[in-house]
Amino acid sequence: MKFTTIRWNEADRTCTLLDQTRLPGEVVYETYRDYREMETAIKTLKVRGAPAIGVAAAFGVVLGVQDSRAGSYAAFKEELNTVVAVLAATRPTAVNLFWALERMRRVADENAANGIEAVKTVLTREALAIRAEDEAMCRHIGIHGAVLIETGQTVLTHCNAGALATAGTGTALSVIYQAHREGKNIRVFADETRPVLQGARLTAWELVQEGIDVTLICDNMAAQVMKEGKIDCVVVGADRIAANGDVANKIGTYGVAVLARAHDIPVYVAAPSTTIDMTIRTGVSIPIEERHASEVTEGLGRRTAPDGVRVYNPAFDVTPAAYVSAIVTERGVARFPYDKSLAALMSG
Repeated sequence: MKFTTIRWNEADRTCTLLDQTRLPGEVVYETYRDYREMETAIKTLKVRGAPAIGVAAAFGVVLGVQDSRAGSYAAFKEELNTVVAVLAATRPTAVNLFWALERMRRVADENAANGIEAVKTVLTREALAIRAEDEAMCRHIGIHGAVLIETGQTVLTHCNAGALATAGTGTALSVIYQAHREGKNIRVFADETRPVLQGARLTAWELVQEGIDVTLICDNMAAQVMKEGKIDCVVVGADRIAANGDVANKIGTYGVAVLARAHDIPVYVAAPSTTIDMTIRTGVSIPIEERHASEVTEGLGRRTAPDGVRVYNPAFDVTPAAYVSAIVTERGVARFPYDKSLAALMSG
């Protein structure tokens, strides 16, 4: 890729992120030295996308404890738990956040007997491993998913599930990049993705950078584009997948899936296996983040709604498993019934 979303700087023990709130107008990298800065970056969408949030949180843990002067592991563990709690409170829907934080906490406990400085070293190594695994995960999702895309097809995608949402080439967009590398001559329609415009600001920007044929449309144009026969399949990412295959993704995904079903268009979900939450039976139990009203009332940089109007701004919706044609992970492709295929995938 022509850009880097998350980078660890060993020389000065800092983490650098591409500030996604400044795209597409400016390409600005910010360097963080404190976990509270990482907390703010995740909350304000400077870094976003379930896999990228998990990687950023892992480095946030490193930032939070690397200067600890605790005299005992018990005291160190208390500091670590505080850091983890702060980072865990940033985004409730993306399960990768909690997976990464729990993994960091677990590896600390497993190495407690080696001393605090050794634990700090292990935590850095673990965060780097999470980042490297994410890169590999993206590659394998692309390979598995590209099989579903035929030569000359046009793909509709919603929100951003690309390199900006991961430490690698993305999830949904990794499928598109791989199909492009295989010479399948594909085209992409990208929904703008209201209210924060991740499709317009991020996905379109990514695809243009990589030379992919992309056309941007407003969210409410998807039905007409499908009716005109311009879409062959839908490929989206996911922030959490329930054990039965219900998929939580950026708000508007459910609507796209309903429209695709009406037009007999397959919907493919591309996500890492870490996004599959086998502890949640159905999508009804997935917590849905609600964000600030200003994203809707001032979504285009100026006031676009009357003062005092009530706003409901859920950041995600849940697409029922019955609307999903396949779930693509780095481990392979699962199909309906997902309660069986996902369980087999996760146990394999």
